Amino acid sequence: MTKKILVLHTGGTISMQADGSGAVVTNADNPMNHVTVPLEGIETEAVDFFNIPSPHITPQHMLKLYQKIKASADQFDGVVITHGTDTLEETAYFLDTMQLPKIPVVLTGAMRSSNELGSDGVYNYLTALRVASDEKASDKGVLVVMNDEAHAAKYVTKTHTTNVSTFQTPTHGPLGLIMKQEILYFKTAEPRVRFDLNSISGLVPIIPTYAGMKTELLDMLDLDKIDGLIIEAFGAGNLPKEVAGKLADMIADGLPVALVSRCFNGIAEPVYAYEGGGVQLHQAGIFFVKELNAQKARIKLLIALNAGLKDQELRDYMEG
Repeated sequence: MTKKILVLHTGGTISMQADGSGAVVTNADNPMNHVTVPLEGIETEAVDFFNIPSPHITPQHMLKLYQKIKASADQFDGVVITHGTDTLEETAYFLDTMQLPKIPVVLTGAMRSSNELGSDGVYNYLTALRVASDEKASDKGVLVVMNDEAHAAKYVTKTHTTNVSTFQTPTHGPLGLIMKQEILYFKTAEPRVRFDLNSISGLVPIIPTYAGMKTELLDMLDLDKIDGLIIEAFGAGNLPKEVAGKLADMIADGLPVALVSRCFNGIAEPVYAYEGGGVQLHQAGIFFVKELNAQKARIKLLIALNAGLKDQELRDYMEG
């Protein structure tokens, strides 16, 4: 039986070419549209949905992708989105929190442009098509497929500026492996709250912490212009005492504040009871976000606020 796959091109390195000087530039004619798909039983319908570098991607673009998938799902057996790698994990996570139809949704990209030596774009694209046409992928949540690995959108992150194996899943490892003749899955996506948003707006900045940090960065924030805040804390979730005090005041003024660890592996949790330690921060009302990095915690808080979550309901969702 032939599987029909919707392909949504959004731009990124996978669609770009290096010019004579070696600089990688946006290409009006997406090279992936000229790829002959040598995969039996797969039919594709490609749409040049966007053509922008992924640093230009916004939550509004992510929402448009969701709406397109939702509107088209009954005509297709799976979806592949080609995307720039810089913000690919954020788009993947955004889509994974939406009420998508139960068909495989796969994001892929490239670390080398289409005319560079050793370009990985075509291979990743064809591999993504294989996964999107696999019925076993339909209960795995949104997947990121690159370099013969399938990663869960919730956990995957870009770990290297140029390496083709840049996408990794800290702590957990990949969800599956794409082999020559079959696809192996080790896990399924865990149940989670999903939303059906019609619009998205708001400003949620990310503030990193560092040794010797005082309150200067926080003092620059206009509380009337931001809707929430993500703080990237030390270790298991600790802050300089001055920062902790300032955040407590901001929370008292009604600002939702969520915390993640700046560590590459592990989970933030309120363990330490000293001034600025996680116990004190949690008691002050800071949300401890499990297993997400800062950029995904920002997406999570933004979605929750746009869904109208407040008070205990908001805390339960952010810490769930």
